[in-house]
Amino acid sequence: MQFTPSMACPWPAPLQPGDRVRLVAASSALSELSQDRLEAGVALLRHWGLQVEPSAAPQRRWGYLAGRDRDRCADLALLPPEGGPTPQLWACVRGGWGAARLLEDPALQLHPGWLLGFSDVTSLLWARQARGLGGGVHGPLLTTLAAEPPWSQERLRRLLFGEPIDDLSGQTWQPGVACGPLLVANLTVATHLLGTPHCPPLRGAILVLEDVGEAPYRLDRLLTHWRLSGALAQLAGLALGGFDACDDPDGEGFSSLEVLRERTADLGIPVLAGLPIGHGEDGNAALPLGVMARLDADAGRLSLLRGG
Repeated sequence: MQFTPSMACPWPAPLQPGDRVRLVAASSALSELSQDRLEAGVALLRHWGLQVEPSAAPQRRWGYLAGRDRDRCADLALLPPEGGPTPQLWACVRGGWGAARLLEDPALQLHPGWLLGFSDVTSLLWARQARGLGGGVHGPLLTTLAAEPPWSQERLRRLLFGEPIDDLSGQTWQPGVACGPLLVANLTVATHLLGTPHCPPLRGAILVLEDVGEAPYRLDRLLTHWRLSGALAQLAGLALGGFDACDDPDGEGFSSLEVLRERTADLGIPVLAGLPIGHGEDGNAALPLGVMARLDADAGRLSLLRGG
């Protein structure tokens, strides 16, 4: 379906062939293997007819980060240092850690336009949404895009170019139907934004969470923090994507699935699980933040509400 922007967010125009793409290295430094994956992702954007700006950003390194904070902030500037056309899409090259550091830098520019990424990029996506800026897309990074299955690549292209996209299917954990503005996030990153000015409004929202490499007890700790803070109680509906590599290899204690079920069972809202979103090999379905969505846990579907 085509979708309806919400939260009074200005929404960017759909991309057109010839539009410019800025590479954003806001988080961890890239390895040599990541450089190869980045080139493959850039090649796919060019195949879609987009112009990718030349950039030295992926080669930067400062410790474990892709450059100093001021350099990573500069990737998000409206114009390149030498001037020139404004990019229409800011595409993040990888996750890891570091994007949240930029939120305390007064040089950071957050402005209307398309911003693509997930995982650590949750910090930028949520900060933009908290400031009322539309165009954030929780979806593949440029270092993961080429490895996405064809349906996921096509979904992202269709979303960015203003074409209808399909509903997502999952498993019903708690029945019910809810509508509200859509938020998508990495659980660990979003948890550390709670109580800050960079957390968008949660009341009445449909929240989709994913994570990777977090042991069951850490998932328990994260979700317990959401419960104690009252954040989960504000939601209209909750959906869960992939939680890959989150089980204890020794098989002791609770599984990640058991923790997720137990911590979300008594919220009194619809809960849908198993959406193809996150770090897994089955695909990372792109979703736009701030649009109106319908979570029908009875039917096992997450839909973006039709515009018009």
